Amino acid sequence: MPYQPILATLGYVLSPDRQRVLLVHRNARADDHHLGKYNGLGGKLEADEDAMSGMRREIREEAGIDCGAMSLRGTISWPGFGKQGQDWFGFLFLVEAFAGTPAASNAEGDLEWVPMEAIASLPLWEGDRLFLPLVFDADPRPFHGVMPYRDGRMAGWSWSR
Repeated sequence: MPYQPILATLGYVLSPDRQRVLLVHRNARADDHHLGKYNGLGGKLEADEDAMSGMRREIREEAGIDCGAMSLRGTISWPGFGKQGQDWFGFLFLVEAFAGTPAASNAEGDLEWVPMEAIASLPLWEGDRLFLPLVFDADPRPFHGVMPYRDGRMAGWSWSR
């Protein structure tokens, strides 16, 4: 089968003091593939937008805020990640400035400001624990990774800069 991934964005919004991250607790829909997990904000790219524009749109839709300074921290190919085994390819961003006040929730769940040191203790996708340090590290170079999934579980992880 040819590799035809769904293109998506995933963003991590920092608080102004850089001590907390805005995450969504996916607790709103019983049929959600991510139910119960915490995740960054984002979603599928539309045909007429680039990755940065798509990230800005998704954060506006999901949190009601407008992105200011943001940087591409990396990309990840997630073959087999989708609920029916679809392949995904994500552009991961760090949002370092924004305008507005984030909403309390959205259609996917509650939005929460989580202290940086508490992220690892949350229910996350197992692979998030591997790539999140790369999103938040001080190295300015973006990383590029591959994280295959089989039967709903991470089956590997490799990356480079």
